[in-house]
Amino acid sequence: MTQLTYDLHIHSCLSPCGDNDMTPANIAGMAAVKGLDVIAVTDHNSCRNCAPTMKMAEEYGVIALPGMELCTEEEVHVVCLFPDLRAALDFDAYVYDKMLKVPNKEKIFGEQLLYNDMDEIIGKEPNLLLCNTSIGFDEVYSLTEERDGIMIPAHVDKTANSLIANLGFIPPDSQFTCAEIKNLSKKEELLRQHVYLNQCRIISNSDAHYLEHINEPEHRIEVSGTSASEIIKALKIKA
Repeated sequence: MTQLTYDLHIHSCLSPCGDNDMTPANIAGMAAVKGLDVIAVTDHNSCRNCAPTMKMAEEYGVIALPGMELCTEEEVHVVCLFPDLRAALDFDAYVYDKMLKVPNKEKIFGEQLLYNDMDEIIGKEPNLLLCNTSIGFDEVYSLTEERDGIMIPAHVDKTANSLIANLGFIPPDSQFTCAEIKNLSKKEELLRQHVYLNQCRIISNSDAHYLEHINEPEHRIEVSGTSASEIIKALKIKA
């Protein structure tokens, strides 16, 4: 078994709230400088900066998983990770079709920059990616599973855009097996209050929107292999 340091919730400059310095090369480079083994770029409702990030990460010797932070119909944020770019982009197309189309106002929300694998700007996403989709929270598990991915309810300890804050409870028929807690000091209290979480692997990511906020190599996951598929498999198993 191998121990990997990770940060699986990072926003690039495609997210309107992401700093413009969050380019694929800068993210991969900062992850390498900090000593992270595996990262995931998870922009709001989009996977379209994953390909250049994966290429840059490979050059820096960092594993990068393609992913997205999906905003559900209930405005619950869910980190979705995939074993390869094909599956991620298929999910991206599905989500974009289900997303509320509101033109982005750059002066209010920020730019939404698309990059190529040379770390060059190739365009902008015109529709605001912060909008919710028509995808219900209870649909996400099957949508990710059929693409061999994983759903991870994001920052469940937060008071906004989290499963617990927005729904008020964890649906008893939920199927997710991994959950993200931003502040791990709240973990024991959350486990007491929400029994469902006791059967889940609990991870903690940065949700970084700025380079300096990317995690230090303090959180680890044990894996049997370093492929994206093996990492996702490990995330599905309670530690």
